[in-house]
Parts: sequence; structure tokens; C-alpha cells
Amino acid sequence: MSFNATTEPTWRAKLAIVHREIRSLRAEKTIVLALAIQLVIAGFSGFLVVGLVSLYDPSAVEGGEMAIAVTGEDREAILDIVNQQNTLSAQPYDDPDTAYDAFSERRVAAILEVTRLEDETLRITVTASDEGLGTTLLISELQESLRAVEFEERAANVDRLESQPLPVPETDGANPYVGFTYTILIPLLLFLPVFISGSIAVDSLIEERQRGTLELLRVAPLSFADVIDAKLVATAGLAPLQAVAWLLLLALNGTTIVHPGPLVVLVSVLALCIVAGGLGVALYAPDRRQAQLLYSAGIVGLLVVTTLLPEHPANTIAKFAIGSETTTTWLLLVGYSALGLGSYLLLRVGVSRLKTEGL
Repeated sequence: MSFNATTEPTWRAKLAIVHREIRSLRAEKTIVLALAIQLVIAGFSGFLVVGLVSLYDPSAVEGGEMAIAVTGEDREAILDIVNQQNTLSAQPYDDPDTAYDAFSERRVAAILEVTRLEDETLRITVTASDEGLGTTLLISELQESLRAVEFEERAANVDRLESQPLPVPETDGANPYVGFTYTILIPLLLFLPVFISGSIAVDSLIEERQRGTLELLRVAPLSFADVIDAKLVATAGLAPLQAVAWLLLLALNGTTIVHPGPLVVLVSVLALCIVAGGLGVALYAPDRRQAQLLYSAGIVGLLVVTTLLPEHPANTIAKFAIGSETTTTWLLLVGYSALGLGSYLLLRVGVSRLKTEGL
């Protein structure tokens, strides 16, 4: 059996840097706290999701009804629609002054004053308190009611249109817990490790440069590129490891993950892309503050670009998790993999250029 005396020490030195990077994370209290928060969310997702859904979709949580005063000449047009909301109870008032008295005495949470204008437009004036969590929930419910009123008005005046609108299919009520879990919770748990890994990479390399220890790491047989590769493996490898842990905890909490493999691959290639970009920023940024600023600006810009894709990355994660992936979903996974590889190659080009310039 042949033995390469040069290769083995190189790999041992790279692994030593990887271990050093991982051990250094223990001193980063912010990172440890972020990991702990994600752990709690994933470990107790079945319990936490009920409370979180109350903010995401207030109508999904059973509770007492909020009384709403409805007054005005055309109040009958919206009474039934408002009463269809689980958390609202519409009460008609003939006299607007009486309705405002009830509002002042807190017997009703809001007032809807309905008026039909001369051009047959329905005007609804809403009066509600301007503070408190209850107002936030109330406005959320009223928005649903007003959308329904608008739909009914459009349907009633369809004969005035020059062309007939497309028919709208009937909608069935979906489980709000399922919607929140797959569209909010799972993407959040899988995206956060990626962004945190990129931030760790930026801080790690900048700190090495400022302390002057980067040159000490470049001892034989390691090259500058070897040092960057070791840091890339150490930081980018954290994201898929966390993703596997979170997916296992979600499964233990009763959340079915149909395609965990593609999800781990997606997190891995995104982490490769983000961490490579973060290391590239750290190589050229003069100090830590500017490096983090450039990294954050780059992340924001990347998020803006993702809105132009045929499918947002959060939707890609949700589709793989729930098992409703399409051909576009798989093609995007391939595209993300190519993007991650391209980011790494660009990082190597940047490292080679800095080496040539004598960093």
C-alpha cells in the first residue's frame, strides 16, 4: 500500500483548523444563544406552534368573541359577513351616537359605519382603539370581513363590467397549524443556520486577520487556500448538521417531513454559497464592522433577487417538506447546487489573486 507523506499531514492540519474553529464557537455567547433558541423551537414545536399561530392566524385559536357595532343606512349589507368570523359578533345599532357610546364604555371593540354613496359605492368607516394586542387581532379579523364585503360588492355589480371576470373556485378551509408549520416554521429553522454560518465565517476570518494569527496558520504543509478551505468546512458544515437535528426533532413532535434528504442537500448548498460569499467579503473588507455591513447588505440583496425566481426558496423548502414538489422545485435544487459550487470556485479565484498580490 502506497503512502503519501505530504498529503496526510496536510489533511491532519486541515482537520486541526476545523476542530479549532468548532471549539472557538463555545466562546461566542450570541451564537450559542441563537442555537439554543432554535433548539427550543424545534424541540417543542408541537407546543409552540399553537401560540405562534394565534399571531399568524388569530381566527385559528378558539376564544371569546369581540363585539362589533355596525351602524349606518346600509348596515345590513355587512352584518352577515362580519358574523361569519369566528371571533367577531356584529351588533346592529340604529343610532350612530348610541354605537359610539357603547364604544366609549368598551361594550364593543370597534364601530363599522356603513354608507352608500351617490355612485353606489359602499363606504365603510372603521373606528377602533389605537393600542393593545387586542386591536392587532381585531384589525386582522376585520380585514378578512372587509375583503369578503368587497367580493360581494363586486359580484353584485358584475353586470356593470364591460367583460365578465374569471370564475373564482370555491375555497376549503385549511388547517392553520399545518400552514404555519410548513410555510413559516420549517423554512425559518432551515434558513437561520445558513445565515448564522455565514456570519460566523466573516467574524472568524476577520478576527484572524486583525490579530495577525492568519499568517501563523499558514505553516507548512498548509497553504493559504488550505486555511480558507478548513474554515469553509468548519462553518458551512454546521448548517446541515443543525438541519438534520431540527428535522429529527420536528419528526419526534409529530411533524411529517416527506423529503428530508433534498432539504439537507438544499441547506448544504445554500450554506456553501453564503459562507463562501462571507469569506470572500472578509478577505477584502478592511475591518469587522465593514465586513458585517457588506455581508448583511449582500444577504438583503440576495433575498430581493430570490423574489424574481419562479419559486421562492421558502416555498421550495415547504414543498419538499410536505411532499408537493414539482419539476420546477427539483430544477431549482439543481440550480442552487450549481450556485454553491460556483461561489466556492469564485472564492478560490479570490484567494489565488490575494496570494499573488502577497497577502
